[in-house]
Amino acid sequence: MFRLAMLISLVLALGACQVSVPRTDYDLNRDFGQYQTWSWSEPAVTYAPASDPRVASDLTSRRVKEAVSAQLDVRGLRPATEPATADLRVQATLITEIHRDDVTTHYGGYWGYWGPYWGGPGYSQTRTVEYPVMTLQIDLFDARDGQLVWRGSDSARVNERLSPLERSREMHERAARVLNSYPPGY
Repeated sequence: MFRLAMLISLVLALGACQVSVPRTDYDLNRDFGQYQTWSWSEPAVTYAPASDPRVASDLTSRRVKEAVSAQLDVRGLRPATEPATADLRVQATLITEIHRDDVTTHYGGYWGYWGPYWGGPGYSQTRTVEYPVMTLQIDLFDARDGQLVWRGSDSARVNERLSPLERSREMHERAARVLNSYPPGY
């Protein structure tokens, strides 16, 4: 009985630890092999909502730019010596929103041979848990025509207790997950 209850608790706990899968979209009619250089769009990093001072800061913008720059370099894209000569324009957006989950806890009773709660009374309590989620979205625009050619995003729960070094490391990991599928089809 106890093992079954522990197994169910473990399955529910692992289900609550959802791993985000990065999402991508791109223009099927583009030859991504033609893109060799990039430069930042203006503004390079945007925030939604723009008024959230917990996220929108020069420190965060620098972390995002460093992480995205490093990942573009890994993928063979080099910063343009002159921004006007770049093949791609890059813009990153940090989106913060509050997610809500209903969590139900069961108290009392136990699972017996003849069905649930055999042997004692039980009750359930449901509560709503709110937590912040941050999405990093990276957009790549063709510099010649200004059209969006590739977009990737990844969402994760915000851990507000990270040190500056851990925040930087997390941003690098998130940028790597987002750009993992660039260039598409190669």
